[in-house]
Amino acid sequence: MIERRVGADGAGRTPGRIGRRMLALRYAGFALAAAAINLGTQRAVLAQADGWAIFALALGLGTIAGLVVKYGLDRRWIFGARPLGPLAEGHRFGLYSATGGLTTALFWASETLFWVIWQTDGMRELGAALGLGGGYWLKYHLDRRFVFAQPAWAAS
Repeated sequence: MIERRVGADGAGRTPGRIGRRMLALRYAGFALAAAAINLGTQRAVLAQADGWAIFALALGLGTIAGLVVKYGLDRRWIFGARPLGPLAEGHRFGLYSATGGLTTALFWASETLFWVIWQTDGMRELGAALGLGGGYWLKYHLDRRFVFAQPAWAAS
């Protein structure tokens, strides 16, 4: 059993004990949901036109859609953190987004590499899935350490 950490303000939910398997299942499920939203958004954008500009727009809009959904799910169900006031929540979302910068670069590079090599939607999405999988694994560890960790001054 592991203990979920509370929000950065120290005022999160009472830490619950949750098994590693349940935590992994939740995280994987939320990652799949966010990935489906991301790729669904991309498909909707890519259906409108062709070209690199529309491809870049699809990447950006898909990433934003997946990020917002994943943040809400992770905050509540993975890290057990309560919503904060607007400024503090904005700061926490900013940290969450920043940890996603590296993982998004991994995702985009993998997706783009598969697109450039094979130039098919199926292979683009396979590259995206591989990049998302590795990226989410890394993101969990970054978020646990830097975004949702309870600071030492708040632990008492």
